[in-house]
Amino acid sequence: MYYFIVNPHSQNGRGGKIWKKLEKLLKDWQVDYQCFLTEKPGDARNFARCLTEGVKEPRIIAGVGGDGTVNEILDGLLFCGPVTFGYIPTGTGNDLARSLRFPKKPEKCLKRILHPQYYKQLDYGVLSYGEDAVCHRRFCVSSGIGMDAAVCHNLLFSRQNRSFFGKHFGKLVYLFIGIKQLILAKPTKGYLILDGVRKVEFNHIYFVAVHIHPYEGGGFRFAPQANPTDGKLTVSVVSHGSKRKLIPLLVSAYFGFRRKKHLKGIRSYECREVRIHTEQPMAVHADGESCMCQDDLQIQCIEKKLRMII
Repeated sequence: MYYFIVNPHSQNGRGGKIWKKLEKLLKDWQVDYQCFLTEKPGDARNFARCLTEGVKEPRIIAGVGGDGTVNEILDGLLFCGPVTFGYIPTGTGNDLARSLRFPKKPEKCLKRILHPQYYKQLDYGVLSYGEDAVCHRRFCVSSGIGMDAAVCHNLLFSRQNRSFFGKHFGKLVYLFIGIKQLILAKPTKGYLILDGVRKVEFNHIYFVAVHIHPYEGGGFRFAPQANPTDGKLTVSVVSHGSKRKLIPLLVSAYFGFRRKKHLKGIRSYECREVRIHTEQPMAVHADGESCMCQDDLQIQCIEKKLRMII
């Protein structure tokens, strides 16, 4: 039995159209499956929890949607028994699919799920925030605080920007909104504590991105060295006294040129867990999903826990 959790609203309704074609193939091939269609935020998380709670036998759960859908499914999974995750990307950013080099054709992704040849045990992250860090959220690709999260918030809550997605301008919209948020951004002082022992202070933090995979924001490559199987987080801090000088960094990341570990305006670190503190509350995201504004975060890497069909 295959269990599909489908977001039909991904990429302005494209996910629903793709699923109709895939469902026809499943019926033609006489595949035993169940489908769960999401209607609102949180549905994918609830479906994943219901499918795995107290279940000891192996289960294959496939997500059909974008990175946000994957985030909700991961956040809802209960690893009571063996769980294998499959993915058919139909979103705007698709950073997970980009990192793992998934086929662009949904039909090929479906065939991989039905006839898997390769699996990977992937890391994922856990973000803790709120008073006494009582709120927890898993993430698959990246989490962050500051300007990059403000871009995500803008995209999530702006109807006009969502209409652009339906016209296949997703990545370009990320760039435009990123420049807009850079203009509006007010840097703050703050610090990181890496693995509980090393403290690093900054005077002009624009954002801190914590990566499992190299990409975020529809293809921005802020962490080219990130490896989803090494048990480590890659933490990239964008901090500079001159806002204007950060524009080349954004453009370089947008076009995928950011390969060096050390560029002026960005510092990268590797660790298993990190605490992030900023003097002023800033927007926070997990795989592009809003976690509102915070000033204290704790993030840790959970090593090779997610078994995924690739």
